[in-house]
Amino acid sequence: MQSVTSVSTNKVNRKIIDIVVYSLLILTTIVCLFPVVWMIAISLKPVSESVGGFKAIALQNPTLDNFVAVYELIPILKHTYNSLFTTLIGTAFTLFFCALAGYAFAKFKFPARNVLFYIVIATMLVPLEVGVIPLFVIMKKFALVNSLWALIIPKAATAIGIFYMRQYIAAVPDEILEAAKIDGCTDFQTFWRVVLPIIKPGLAAWATLTLIARWNDFFWPLIFLRTQEKFTLMVSISLLPVSEGLSTPWPVIMAGTTFAVVPIIILYFIFQKYQVEGISAGAVKG
Repeated sequence: MQSVTSVSTNKVNRKIIDIVVYSLLILTTIVCLFPVVWMIAISLKPVSESVGGFKAIALQNPTLDNFVAVYELIPILKHTYNSLFTTLIGTAFTLFFCALAGYAFAKFKFPARNVLFYIVIATMLVPLEVGVIPLFVIMKKFALVNSLWALIIPKAATAIGIFYMRQYIAAVPDEILEAAKIDGCTDFQTFWRVVLPIIKPGLAAWATLTLIARWNDFFWPLIFLRTQEKFTLMVSISLLPVSEGLSTPWPVIMAGTTFAVVPIIILYFIFQKYQVEGISAGAVKG
């Protein structure tokens, strides 16, 4: 009798815990989504309507005029292309070179390997802004100022990316790599045909972080890009007018911000599938 009572009590406690946990998750989700919902709602409101308070979310007279205004004020399509180019190409470069360096540090034995790896990691302690002038001089020497490649090449391999890939590749069994070499694969063929498919979940996770960072980058495009034609979307949005007479056209600004936010949300949902596969694979291995 006591065991039945204890079992029922445990079930009740679990239900209470589940309710509390799910309530907190729902509350957190609402808090996280509210700024996005508010932004989209404001972007669909006429400029003359109020944008303050929770009532601003209610759409009385929705309109797409703000998006048309953004299209007329700045070359939004050209700048979106620039952002997509630097984000996608830059992410591909970063994944390849970080994985290649991580493979070397994880699976090759060479003199001063650990010392060199620690030096690479130590560069994470140096603020990026410290290297602005030297990097600008280097890009100028290579005639890459005002070029989209100036946003891609300097960050083709990052210390944190190398560290992440090295830790992930280190978990790949050496027996698999030795079997590939016995079958006649060179070191690069082993990396390309064996290692990369195995670490696909890690690549997807790092790609997601890199995509978001490159898409949201504002500082480096502002430094290297000189003409409006070369601007990325983040710099382009900063050119939107902040005042019309005595008021700020928030609906127009929110429309421009929506242009910037929606693509990265779509990209995240595309890569989310690979992240779920990575979690499932890790659970199976465990």
